[in-house]
Amino acid sequence: MTTRAILLASAVFALSWFQCIASDPSLLQDFCVVDKMSKGSLYVGFVTSNPDNKLFTKVLNKGDVFVFPEGLIHFQFNYGTNNAVAIAALSSQNPGVITVANAVFGSKPSISDDVLAKAFQVDKKTIDRIQAQF
Repeated sequence: MTTRAILLASAVFALSWFQCIASDPSLLQDFCVVDKMSKGSLYVGFVTSNPDNKLFTKVLNKGDVFVFPEGLIHFQFNYGTNNAVAIAALSSQNPGVITVANAVFGSKPSISDDVLAKAFQVDKKTIDRIQAQF
């Protein structure tokens, strides 16, 4: 697979399951809920870069599409009570890594404590203590 090839990754978001907060520093990534029979919904979003760290979010239902801009921190979270089937398209087989602490804990408005607590497997009080440092 070449760098310009498109990597398609499908994911099944089970009840109470999450995908870790991540970033693709090299190329555009898009994300959509594709299964028309899926009754699940996903809460997705991204945080702009410093100094603003602005949070943009949307709840995706079947057939909705959400685009994560190049190089920005983003997340997906099963928002509903049912499974959700989704597909992600990446334009690189090696998306890379970005340090996320400032954007994740210092975003304006803040990412939901529920999302962060589940993503980092800690309680909400711990999330509040970490966010207070940013």
